[in-house]
Amino acid sequence: MLINLTDVLSCEEKVVKRTVETELKSFTADLGSFPLSEEKPLELTLTNLGDDKLLIEGSAEFRTVIPCDRCLADVEVRIPLSISREVDMKQTAEGRIEDLDETDFIIGYNLDTEKLVYGELLVNWPMKTLCREDCKGICRKCGKDLNEGPCGCDTVELDPRMAVIAEIFKNSN
Repeated sequence: MLINLTDVLSCEEKVVKRTVETELKSFTADLGSFPLSEEKPLELTLTNLGDDKLLIEGSAEFRTVIPCDRCLADVEVRIPLSISREVDMKQTAEGRIEDLDETDFIIGYNLDTEKLVYGELLVNWPMKTLCREDCKGICRKCGKDLNEGPCGCDTVELDPRMAVIAEIFKNSN
């Protein structure tokens, strides 16, 4: 959704509050595509700080399902977002690139809420997701979920530095 910012930028110290329902139904990144359900809509507060500077503050909350990093079981995850960005509206698109300012959610005098939320989700995405703290993962040999019990595979792993000696004994039999 695009929000026109001319109303906010027309008068110094003007504050505009908006509640926006996002249209993001999934989050797609290098890790894959994950379904999103919106818990709380995006609550935005746009403040004109004067001198063509805009303060964007907001909060939202999403739920998604991410596979456990150890056993691949689906885990429902809550992702709260807290946004606070100051944007210099005088700066050109080229100037923002030079300053490494990543405000691709400002297009002219419009705020693209979908790009803003996507960027915040990308930054707040969990680094590691576990179904439970003591998750045992899956067997490297047979792929059985070890949380359900042992699989019976030989789990003894030899020191890789001793692989040459193991080969000598293996060949001598």
